[in-house]
Amino acid sequence: MPPAGHDPHAPLSLAYLTYRGKPHVGGQGIYTRHLTKALVDLGHHVEVFAGQPYPVLDERVPLTKLPSLDIFNDQYPGRFPAYWEFKSRYDLLEAAVFCTGQFPEPLAFSARVDAHLSKRLGEFDLVHDNQSLGYGIAKLEEKIPLIVTLHHPITRDRALEIEAAPNWFKKRAVGRWYSFVRMQGKVASRVPRVVVVSENSINDIHTDMGVPMENMRLVPVGVDPELFRPLDGVEHIPGRLITTASADVAIKGLAYLIEAMAKLRADGADITLTVIGRAKPGKSMDLIEQYGLADHIEFVSGVPDERIVELYSQAELAVVPSLYEGFSLPAIEAMCSGTPLVATDGGALPEVTGQDGETVFRCRKGDADDLAATIRRALDNPDARARVGEAGRQRVLERWTWRRCAELTVEQYREVLAMPQNIQKLAANGRI
Repeated sequence: MPPAGHDPHAPLSLAYLTYRGKPHVGGQGIYTRHLTKALVDLGHHVEVFAGQPYPVLDERVPLTKLPSLDIFNDQYPGRFPAYWEFKSRYDLLEAAVFCTGQFPEPLAFSARVDAHLSKRLGEFDLVHDNQSLGYGIAKLEEKIPLIVTLHHPITRDRALEIEAAPNWFKKRAVGRWYSFVRMQGKVASRVPRVVVVSENSINDIHTDMGVPMENMRLVPVGVDPELFRPLDGVEHIPGRLITTASADVAIKGLAYLIEAMAKLRADGADITLTVIGRAKPGKSMDLIEQYGLADHIEFVSGVPDERIVELYSQAELAVVPSLYEGFSLPAIEAMCSGTPLVATDGGALPEVTGQDGETVFRCRKGDADDLAATIRRALDNPDARARVGEAGRQRVLERWTWRRCAELTVEQYREVLAMPQNIQKLAANGRI
């Protein structure tokens, strides 16, 4: 695409980065797919650079694969690569960091993408990094205008995982695993513009990671209202709950939902649960076995969006039991589907979901008893469910669409491109 130059209305050529982009479960892949599509709808050119698992993209969005060693693939997570898989010094870096007990993907991906894009600086006006924030991103920012999306401070994930660890040795291991968080804080503080998805996350990122408030801008994520909608002819299954769990980690609160479900069933409630996500060995599966819930909880993964919408329409309630959320795509997707939502007060969830009893049924985070009582309150009041479901959908329709997310993101692109230091970079790269 020709350079945009100083024309504030010219289409932009954008390099979008995501170190992993799992397509159907997990916010990174969903954000990547829908934002890049909406940017193309606005007339911009976007090329995505990604590691495994690769995102599923609109057919108009080219994908450049920057393969990692895929150490944490779904089939063999935590495997050590065979010698013939090492093809570059970046592979050696990834394996070496992994051997020290740290999560290597953000650092290794950033090094790969810096090496690749440094040869193609003249093709793009701006780079948009989706929360990899490795040291290679800082190097890239010295050569080309760059903006970052930071969904929430991973410091919160780290703190909750350490708290949930059963012993001192495991706590130390978790802390080492999250060593990349310090790197991300350093890099985010050096980038002149950081896009953040909620006011709550802006405050937490400033507090936890030291990113200057003046460098951050609020750009909420979106939802596709034509896809996520109430479906005619699909009947609710009595007692059916639905939740999303992209990983069995403490921050998502699935364990508390399982405990709440066990309490409700022990009190005679005939409820079942659909989990959008893959069943993996861990605390949640142990709890399901402990409480004898295997016949009442179904895991669904790798299905198209249309099937997820159908599952929402079948459920009487959607539940977001998270201990912390920077925004929560599953919350607004459920609300947009017209499914009444039970959500905790973790992180940005109150900001996103609205008032208790009006657009959501609210409960305390990390409290299985209160979660069970809130689910019971909602199930026992069909009129309240209908009212909350309808009002929740209206709240989403008035606030969050992917087109609006893209428009606000482009406003940030334009501001960054107008910075004096970035005008110099564009000139050096032949873009103006």
